[in-house]
Amino acid sequence: MYQIDFQKPVAVHFIGIGGISMSGLAEVLLTKGFKISGSDLAESLLTDHLREAGVKFYKGQKASNITDDVDVVVYTAAVHEDNPELAEAVEKRIPILTRAELLGQMMRNYPDAVAIAGTHGKTTTTSMVTEILLAAGEDPTISVGGILHSIGGNIRIGHSGCFVTEACEYTNSYHSFFPTIEVILNIRADHLDFFKDLDDIRDSFHTFAKRLPDTGLLIINADIPNYKELMGDLSCRLVTFALEAQEADYRAENIYYNEEGHGSFDVVYQGETVAHLDLEVPGEHNVANALAAVAAARALGIGKEALERGLDGYRGTERRFEIKGELGGVTVVDDYAHHPDEIRVTLQTARKLHKKKVWCVFQPHTYTRTKKLMGEFAAALSLADEVVLAKIYPARETDTLGISSADLAACLEKLGKKVHYFEAFDEIENFLLQKLVPDELLITMGAGDIVKVGENLLGR
Repeated sequence: MYQIDFQKPVAVHFIGIGGISMSGLAEVLLTKGFKISGSDLAESLLTDHLREAGVKFYKGQKASNITDDVDVVVYTAAVHEDNPELAEAVEKRIPILTRAELLGQMMRNYPDAVAIAGTHGKTTTTSMVTEILLAAGEDPTISVGGILHSIGGNIRIGHSGCFVTEACEYTNSYHSFFPTIEVILNIRADHLDFFKDLDDIRDSFHTFAKRLPDTGLLIINADIPNYKELMGDLSCRLVTFALEAQEADYRAENIYYNEEGHGSFDVVYQGETVAHLDLEVPGEHNVANALAAVAAARALGIGKEALERGLDGYRGTERRFEIKGELGGVTVVDDYAHHPDEIRVTLQTARKLHKKKVWCVFQPHTYTRTKKLMGEFAAALSLADEVVLAKIYPARETDTLGISSADLAACLEKLGKKVHYFEAFDEIENFLLQKLVPDELLITMGAGDIVKVGENLLGR
């Protein structure tokens, strides 16, 4: 594998540079003197930012974008072998790295490299760790999978020996990482276009945990079923956290939720109260995320005052139960939830906050996930009073597997739910304008571009 020498900057081209992670990695290299170019199918705020910073950006992907001065090409899992830029790089025998391989090589430059993994909660927990470190006056480098307002985006270039990043399990990409601290938040069935089943996913997380050196630290959720199976042959240090498991090292006690669903609680480590937190994000899942963040921050030497100050002011990232505004007395919220477990937690939170009708406008993400988890999706969405479905967002997929959102609508109807399916966003918006009444809650949900529906409504 090609090894980048971070002391000798070269010209790097990113295929898919507009992605939340790829754009961050490109910016890190740019600040270290590398010449950066990249392409994506569409322009965005992220690509605009990169262009302003000095990146050569190409809209669209074609072989001519791989110019003769390119020294190495970086690509994501969404890029296939027939991609014209990737094919051109192969033809020219230019060294090629995956996004994960580049990120892993970066991590080797930091004595404290924190990788936060799990089926859900990675972005939130990474953001929480970031807020704690900043409250402590630290200067970390951060790569987060969302827009965090306190760092002005999805990347922060620090000058210390601390690097914090999300670690995604899809395509086993995190097996290319070299962390010194790992956090495993949860392990659920997802990305079933790549993994065979839940056992395959558990094996993947076990392999990830074995990436830690003997001196490393694994922080794992003791509420994961049979979590000890994942730890049996590890030689690193181990710390656990949990909401339910009594034997966990870190626990939340004296939990109280205010009328907005924000949790207040004591963080207890092995029987000793080490902090009291008053969160400004709703839901029990965020209490668990905060426990994991505290465990990671304390492993980095952060004390009580910074723990409390950092999380007391944490208001979340974009697209994580983000209140977008009000439309004629209707509260409009947006959330990235695209897995049944995430949908269930988000809608449970919404129901606690709003006693009147909860509308969910859901855009399924990928045909594979929708087909394999159809029943689970229907059960989770049934927590809403009424459901509006958009077309499936294909993301990296081209094969429809013979399904559409109409199939999900049929499952919901069998559960006795009111469900409506529209092909176009403007149809959804016009329908909602006719149906919504004051004091209701509208939540747009999904990992695609469904956020536009709420934003368009608020802009009318």
